[in-house]
Amino acid sequence: MGSPFKLVFYAKDDSLAFRAAKAAFARVEKLNEIMSDYLDGSEINRLSATSGSGQWVPVSKELYEILAISQDISAKTDGAFDATLGPVVQLWRHATRKGIFPPEDEIRDALNRTGFSKLKMNPDGYKVMLTQKGMRLDIGGLGKGFAAEEAIRVLKSFGIRSAMMDAGGKIVLTDAPPASKGWKITVSNGSDSLKTMELANVALATSGPTYRFMEYKGVRYSHIVDPKTGIGLLFHVRTTVISPDGTVADALATAFSVAGIEKSKVYLKRFPGSKVWLVEKQDERVANWNMLE
Repeated sequence: MGSPFKLVFYAKDDSLAFRAAKAAFARVEKLNEIMSDYLDGSEINRLSATSGSGQWVPVSKELYEILAISQDISAKTDGAFDATLGPVVQLWRHATRKGIFPPEDEIRDALNRTGFSKLKMNPDGYKVMLTQKGMRLDIGGLGKGFAAEEAIRVLKSFGIRSAMMDAGGKIVLTDAPPASKGWKITVSNGSDSLKTMELANVALATSGPTYRFMEYKGVRYSHIVDPKTGIGLLFHVRTTVISPDGTVADALATAFSVAGIEKSKVYLKRFPGSKVWLVEKQDERVANWNMLE
């Protein structure tokens, strides 16, 4: 999924630890084959290739489940999160590699092939239809959180209760390590402010343009693209979300980054148990909304 995965857990002996780790990473690899848009033959890319065919396509339970979660979050955030944004994401990946701002007509064309309402789902037989030709799904905004949750599920099947899965900054935690109150997790506001928390049995996701961005004519554009404009975010600094579920935390870190502070305050009410630390630029100042204090 284009990111390093790190697994830490406590087991009663090294034999069990080895078997559990092997099984957990095998699960992640299987999900990568299903959900990664970096792999030409992945299930999600094969599904995208059917766009505009007018056909209902049977998909795996895993792909159907993550798309259903995505659609729910899209509806609750007024489209601030959108798994159909693939054409725009591909355009920006290419532009970032070349260091060239995407032409307006190409952005417009890519946007015309997006929209979560164009993704139809039928739970009878796990079927999906992409209604417009040229659509491309991209679930990079919640796939790592989903994979982290699945890895933890595998560990629990081995009787392991104290674990941390870090999937490229999307973290799922179970019981605290022995003789401690929680896992020590340090998050940043994107500049000089750090916060260390002791957490257990929650998920955490952080998103920001610190490492992934494009700079063009002195302006920095985030790798996170606004589904309404098709352009990388300009004012986002850093978003950290804590939620009961890793998939939701992952998706909300993207959605809240796009929505900004004021709209996110409205959307957050639709996700019980979630908290956010959102930092954004507003004119010449930096606005800080921190629920983690």
